[in-house]
Amino acid sequence: MAAQATLHCLTGCAIGEILGMIIGTAFGWGNLPTMILAIILAFFFGYALTLRGILSAGVDFRTAFKVALAADTLSIAVMEIIDNGVIALWPRAMDAHLDEALFWIALAVSLAIAFVVTTPVNKWMIGRGKGHAVVHQYHH
Repeated sequence: MAAQATLHCLTGCAIGEILGMIIGTAFGWGNLPTMILAIILAFFFGYALTLRGILSAGVDFRTAFKVALAADTLSIAVMEIIDNGVIALWPRAMDAHLDEALFWIALAVSLAIAFVVTTPVNKWMIGRGKGHAVVHQYHH
């Protein structure tokens, strides 16, 4: 269950990260504004994926939003810290362009490391009846 919750989080984070980098690159932004946008979009898409599942179970938006915030905030935050930390520390990765292999390799490795680090966080939260343990009740 923890790995599935983390994969769900990873999907939203990856969509947000890539979209943020595409937008930042298209507008010629520097590394910092592009990274900030990518992080904001990672949270947005992470929450959106959870909201979609909860709303489809017939839950009102306000309740669904509260559940998504409670379920995903720590998971997405850890994933973003690890993901962006790896990219920031990887030589030349921050300056790699979308058409360069280094960009995609660094992103894939950073997300894989973030998955490995975030899975125990989700397991800990689920074990305490929090995080995706709360979301899970709406999937039945």
